[in-house]
Amino acid sequence: MLSVLRRSAYRTLFTAQVVALLGTGLLTVALGLLAFDLAGGRAGAVLGTALTIKMIAYVVVAPVMAALVERLPRKGVLVSADLVRAVIAMGLPFVDQVWQIYVLVFVLQSASATFTPAFQSLIPVVLPEEKDYTRALSLSRLAYDLESLLSPLLAAALLAVVSYSDLFVGTTAGFLVSAALVLATRLPVIPPSQHQGSLLRRTTLGTRIFLQDPALRGLMALNLVVATATALVLVNTVVYARELFGGSNTDVAFALAAFGAGSMLVAFIAPAVLERVTDRTLMLAGGTILPPGLLGAALVSATGGSWALFLGLWVVLGIGTSMISTPSSRLLRRAATDDTRSHLFTAQFSLSHACFMLTYPVAGWVGAAAGQPAAALVLGGLALAGTLTALAVWRPARIGAASAQAGQGAVAER
Repeated sequence: MLSVLRRSAYRTLFTAQVVALLGTGLLTVALGLLAFDLAGGRAGAVLGTALTIKMIAYVVVAPVMAALVERLPRKGVLVSADLVRAVIAMGLPFVDQVWQIYVLVFVLQSASATFTPAFQSLIPVVLPEEKDYTRALSLSRLAYDLESLLSPLLAAALLAVVSYSDLFVGTTAGFLVSAALVLATRLPVIPPSQHQGSLLRRTTLGTRIFLQDPALRGLMALNLVVATATALVLVNTVVYARELFGGSNTDVAFALAAFGAGSMLVAFIAPAVLERVTDRTLMLAGGTILPPGLLGAALVSATGGSWALFLGLWVVLGIGTSMISTPSSRLLRRAATDDTRSHLFTAQFSLSHACFMLTYPVAGWVGAAAGQPAAALVLGGLALAGTLTALAVWRPARIGAASAQAGQGAVAER
């Protein structure tokens, strides 16, 4: 996996990604503490609204910005987005009204919705060989999982010696370093997009390609499956660990770490596995794992169960989500041309986050109103529907072609 870091351009871009991720992790902690300072007991409602605004920015702003900047130099787009994020992060410590949080979060997340798809679409150009690209995807998945574990620990260590407002300084520094690293990277020349037509037509280009391609239609369905398991873990782990098992905040961290460990395990082995099986096989296997895993979560919350069983289920959910997420960009890479690549990655970014606008409320509101077993069952039903839809719309290639693909390193069926 680490062999791709020998490529200087990718190594610098990956470092920029990691630094920006750490800055974002500090921002998450600091934003929660800022919300508590301003709203007290209503901090949860403030954060819930801020997360909703984040999802709206990801779903609505990302495709619009992709169409607006498609003819601009990629490096300039990335650096500008990082600088906007740095300026907003620098302004957050001076906020004294809740509505100001909402405005600044929308602008910051709009910049992230511009940066992330553009960054992701650049990697297959920097690493044109599929084997290298697969390793880069696993490395990226590993970076996200490690960030979710390390950022809270780093924030806790910093809070022992500084105030929470100083964490925003760390966030600002992360975005500035990211911008400097991107600026210093020699990127391959990407021809400007030749797509014509109205802004609406260019904004919806990626989604229209998704709807026309069988593999990408399958990916759309599997995005929902990933969102069900991820929503249960991110929203309700604290309820399971603290309320159901009577654990501590440390136990919450252990449970989240179990989910991350399952995801990281797949990230480590995915490059080798994808040399032997197709993307479709691995991703649908992940989709098959998650509905029973969610059913197990429903049973644990209804009957009690053991702490070890609960942690095991969270590992399984991490494995299933990563089996779908890690190879997904390989499908985009193969479906894309120089003209459509940024639009396809933006569409995936937008469509995948749109699923969370459904699953987050289900996990939170159904769990609060009808209990955790009901929430897990509803999410399990959605996961099963997503997997069955993917099986229906993403048919395997002809037997002979599929065998040849598996032998050559799993060229995805389309």
